[in-house]
Amino acid sequence: MDISKNILFVCVENAGRSQMAEAFFKKFAKNRFNVISAGTSPSFAINPMVVSVMAEIGIDLKNQQPQLLSSSMIENSKKTINMGCVDKESCPSLFVKSVDDWNVEDPKGKSIDDVRKIRDQIKNDVLNLLDSLENDV
Repeated sequence: MDISKNILFVCVENAGRSQMAEAFFKKFAKNRFNVISAGTSPSFAINPMVVSVMAEIGIDLKNQQPQLLSSSMIENSKKTINMGCVDKESCPSLFVKSVDDWNVEDPKGKSIDDVRKIRDQIKNDVLNLLDSLENDV
């Protein structure tokens, strides 16, 4: 496994932000990297509002399932992106070496317009990340 190609997106529930980031990364990286997302306390399902706003732009998250973050996921990733966890208890991955913190607002309980803004912010952040990764190669 080529760790230099592994990218990990992390949030608490893995039901919104990290799922959107993973989906955008897959779309724009075009198989040049391996990408996964996970949560420190995964939800049972993806946030339905997130599924809806991603479907609006042609990305289907209906079959995605939140998954639990493991230490091996972190160890085997070139880059770990923390989507906005706030403390060590809820998101210990924030406190490991080589983590980028995007501080993205949680879409949970937000209006559809707010979730669209979060989606668009994540898309821009993913495109910037891809640019930086490609410049590193």
